[in-house]
Amino acid sequence: MRNCFLFAKLTGKYTIRRQRVVSEVSAKKVPKGTIKKVLSYVSKYRLFIVLSLFLTFINVLLTLYIPLLFGNIIDLIIGTGQVKFGGIRHGLLKAGILSVVCAGAQLIANMINNRITFNTARDIRNDIFSKINVLPLEYIDRHPVGETVSRMVSDVEQFSDGLLMGFTQLFSGVLTIIGTLVFMLRINWKIALVVVFLTPLSMFVARFIANHTYKFFSEQSQIRAELTGIINEVTGNLKTVKAFNREKAELQRFDETNKRLEKVSLKAIFYSSITNPATRFVNAIVYAAVAFVGAMDVISPDTVLTVGMLTSVLSYANQYTKPFNEISGVIAEFQNALACAARIFEILEQPPEIPDAPDAKILENPEGNIDINSVSFSYDKNREFIKDLNVSVKKGQKIAIVGPTGCGKTTLINLLMRFYDVDKGSICVDGTDIRNVTRHSLRSCFGMVLQDTWLKPGTVRENIAFGKPDATDDEIIAAAKQAYSYSFIKRLPDGLDTFIGEDGGSLSEGQKQLLCITRVMLALPPMLILDEATSSIDVNTEMRINKAFDKLMQGRTSFIVAHRLSTVLDADKILVMNNGRIVETGTHEELLKKGGFYAKLFNSSFC
Repeated sequence: MRNCFLFAKLTGKYTIRRQRVVSEVSAKKVPKGTIKKVLSYVSKYRLFIVLSLFLTFINVLLTLYIPLLFGNIIDLIIGTGQVKFGGIRHGLLKAGILSVVCAGAQLIANMINNRITFNTARDIRNDIFSKINVLPLEYIDRHPVGETVSRMVSDVEQFSDGLLMGFTQLFSGVLTIIGTLVFMLRINWKIALVVVFLTPLSMFVARFIANHTYKFFSEQSQIRAELTGIINEVTGNLKTVKAFNREKAELQRFDETNKRLEKVSLKAIFYSSITNPATRFVNAIVYAAVAFVGAMDVISPDTVLTVGMLTSVLSYANQYTKPFNEISGVIAEFQNALACAARIFEILEQPPEIPDAPDAKILENPEGNIDINSVSFSYDKNREFIKDLNVSVKKGQKIAIVGPTGCGKTTLINLLMRFYDVDKGSICVDGTDIRNVTRHSLRSCFGMVLQDTWLKPGTVRENIAFGKPDATDDEIIAAAKQAYSYSFIKRLPDGLDTFIGEDGGSLSEGQKQLLCITRVMLALPPMLILDEATSSIDVNTEMRINKAFDKLMQGRTSFIVAHRLSTVLDADKILVMNNGRIVETGTHEELLKKGGFYAKLFNSSFC
């Protein structure tokens, strides 16, 4: 059944749902408050920002003053026999020194801007990762892993690129526009007015294009996340894909998504890239107009405008229009950055799981008496699932939960661990509602071994000691011997120090499950949850593991989720579930005598 589930995940059902998400999000505009939220992160580095702005101001001021020096130098050159070499040398020396100071200020400002940008990206990634750890499992279950990873990695990267461009170009561009306008007005107000009246055309073109760009960048981010999700699904379940001969189908699905990403990326890049040449065209018109008006003024007999001044004005006219090109590029990049920021803040603004009550107690050394009182729960609030569930478990009892797939066995475990909270009713441990104790203390009292194994990249020792980091080697070895994993651990190249890759690397499914069982053996929790804990182990090893479990479960309340009914014959109580309800309870012999639902399940499994 697990393979069938994975197969269903790998089919086109997810694609349809994601396409709907893409169409919905791409139609959105930049959510209100996004810029304010971005500034809240940047404001942590206000001292660096002030220093960056000061250095940028110095850089712009000197950049605007240098053309004035060269204009004066040109005026010192014009005229036969009137070249003033002393003034020219002094002007060139002064211009050289100011150029070095200007370059130094720009270099330091860029270094500061990089620090602000990448520190902000680091802070956002840290916050997203912290947020993921407090999000309810409902969010994780309903959102593809690839989409979440894409938001945390790709979207933050795109956002930081846009933020960096904003810091390096936006402020300097605005200062340059204001400064050049002031200098031009001082030199010749007529030419300044020509520039002022023509330049808004550049802004109009940039604004028009930018308004049509955001939706493409937003859609690009969504499809990129979809592509990441497909890659994660296929690479993580490649054996299943091959087992069902779905390589070609998955390649087609990937190719279809990749083509959609190509098309929307081309549109986004095209619309953003035409901004710069369009504004440059307008700027060329402005430059030509300034040159024409200035030349007419220079040759006029009543003029006070010199050739050197005209040269300075032309330089200022070019400098005045250049920031409009940069700002238009910044606007296009900001559209992409804001689209990514909006997706980032969607995660950061998700409501966290219901926090522990202010007066929540710490559950210490529970005896293991558990009462499930009139519990109702549904994943989909519009569709009833578990209703009016009542179970009473005494200290040290071995409780088996059986039933067909989808009957609610795993859901009951999720409720016990408070991965989900009940909609109605209560679950009590030793008479205390688990909602009135801290999640950390509750979960530390349970040891879980699941059918789906999980091992992190690291050494065998680190994986076994995951629940007890301060365990000694002797304790780890003793737990491994109890779990019958020590025999294969000794055969590994470096024993306990052997490094295993993601999800167990080259270890077999059985070996991975043995390590997970060893992890629980080491922790020795007061209560146990075993969800098909020996499903990937051979029969001989399973018999030995069950003996080890029998020792481990002595005096401990244990819940065993089982599909193979042969593993629960000695349970103190068997809960038979169907359609979210407990339809029968009793021991194996009692249930067989009833000849009800359990008897049918048991007989069918041995036919």
